[in-house]
Amino acid sequence: MLTQVVGWFNRNAEIHAFPCQRFALGTTCETTMTRVIHVTTVPQTATSFLVGQLSYLEQHGYRVSLVTSPGDGIDQFAEQEGIYCDIVPMRRSIAPMCDLLSLRRLVRLFRRLRPQIVHGHTPKAGLLSMLAAKACRVPVRIYQLHGLRYETACGWQRSLLRGTELTACRAATGRLCVSPSLKAAAVRGNLFREAEASVLQQGSANGVDAAKFAPDRTGMLRRQVRRRFGIPEDAILMGFIGRLVKDKGIIELHEAWQQLRREFPQLHLMLVGPFESGDAVPSEQRAALEADPRVHLAGVDWCARPYYAAMDVFVLPSHREGLGVVLLEAAAMELPTVATRVTGCVDAVADGETGTLVPLGGIAQLVNAIRRYVNEPALRRQHGEAGRQRVIQEFRSTAIWSSLADYYAQSLQQYESSSQLKAA
Repeated sequence: MLTQVVGWFNRNAEIHAFPCQRFALGTTCETTMTRVIHVTTVPQTATSFLVGQLSYLEQHGYRVSLVTSPGDGIDQFAEQEGIYCDIVPMRRSIAPMCDLLSLRRLVRLFRRLRPQIVHGHTPKAGLLSMLAAKACRVPVRIYQLHGLRYETACGWQRSLLRGTELTACRAATGRLCVSPSLKAAAVRGNLFREAEASVLQQGSANGVDAAKFAPDRTGMLRRQVRRRFGIPEDAILMGFIGRLVKDKGIIELHEAWQQLRREFPQLHLMLVGPFESGDAVPSEQRAALEADPRVHLAGVDWCARPYYAAMDVFVLPSHREGLGVVLLEAAAMELPTVATRVTGCVDAVADGETGTLVPLGGIAQLVNAIRRYVNEPALRRQHGEAGRQRVIQEFRSTAIWSSLADYYAQSLQQYESSSQLKAA
């Protein structure tokens, strides 16, 4: 059935490519390299989770390319990584006819490039890339789960989202999860058996660059950001970085803030990220945040290090994560972290050592955890220093990249062994 659908849509597909220079192939014979195609729905996934990884793979025997929807910055990213980028429009939302068109284009692209490995990220790109790769008989098909959207969905949307995850997992030959708790949640959801999925190192899609997210020892970034937003030097700043939506716990954060702001006149709140129309924060709460002179809205700016440098405590009361990467970045910057005890966050925070975990929806516990850090500067330093050491020891980017290269090699070896057994 799938092959018939793909064949029907396999005519007159348009594929556009950025002809970016391939820096890593200068002295290597391409015919001896394993071709790997990473597929993401939107460019932001690549620029957030694949920085440095693709160029590392290029330097270690893989011929890498990226497939994503059109978007700002993707050509610069491809040039930076030394890879080619093929543009195939994909929608994040449910759009059956557009999805079939994207599937057709992916099939044509895979047939032309003939990759040995297709590595799909995020639900929509994962689903489409795994189906297209299976139709093209790509030997190794890896679906990487970055989170489970159906965990916080209800009704028919939950069933549909789980169904797409299940289809992508079944079409894949290998499954990677960005955290142990995400793998456990997927196993509980019957997406696959425990032995059918892996986690690289202690978790993460790309690790954390501890050199980039290093403490602001001179205090220069801290002063610059605080002056820009009119935050006093002696104020205590709690911060959040991410999408400003209900799923990220903005409602709970707002309720906790209303209590804390009355108790601590020197406390300020910084929110870095966009308000979004999907899963939107109620209008009255958004208006209250926007009108509060001690709430500082930075908008969309994913150059996060200066904001971390200005903060004293990092808070993420999210309802679900794949792995709370911002929690690890904040920890690398020696910030204590407060997060909910949910999928993904439990891997990023060592409760009582690098930060504090609170129950989902537990406003009183959230207030108490933040209050403790406000009142105890020594505890902030202790947990912040421990957090950086944990990131360096367990979440280094190079360790993740090396493990991924090994995973590719093992997957290819297993395929070859299986093919030889079938031939015999």
